[in-house]
Amino acid sequence: MSTSKKSDSAATMTVEPDPASNPDPITGAPGSHPVGTAVGSASGAGAGALAGALVGGPIGAVVGAVAGAVAGAAGGHAVGEAVDPTIERDYWHVNYMTRPYYREGRSFGDYEPAYRYGWENAAMPGEMTFEEAERAHLAGGWMAARGESLHPWDEVREATRDAWTRARHKHTV
Repeated sequence: MSTSKKSDSAATMTVEPDPASNPDPITGAPGSHPVGTAVGSASGAGAGALAGALVGGPIGAVVGAVAGAVAGAAGGHAVGEAVDPTIERDYWHVNYMTRPYYREGRSFGDYEPAYRYGWENAAMPGEMTFEEAERAHLAGGWMAARGESLHPWDEVREATRDAWTRARHKHTV
């Protein structure tokens, strides 16, 4: 009589999230838009604090900042949903050499961080113009946002504006 042993070990399969779903880096849930959420939150907090301070003094400023941050985060996340980074990257990869600010000998890699910075910051709520956004935070934030890019703000400004304007236009259509 022969006996056979059954193995209780089951094959384990790891399923990686589809990068196109823009997964949250911690939970893996689709639809993560941390930049849109953060920009919306910061913008909302500032506006809320100002409004709260006018109405309720220092306590109103704190309450307004919290309420504005929550509302702004939701708005920023929603706008982030409207911009598909893969589509934007592909668009600019094909078109960057046709733009008036293109400099001979530069690669897409020279412009990509600026384009990304532009479309990600287009998630700001409200009717802010590019120039207002530039004064408020774009120019000052470029050093932190540029990653490994060696180009200063004055060299990437127009590429950032291009991507910002394209993304903002998509949100209003």
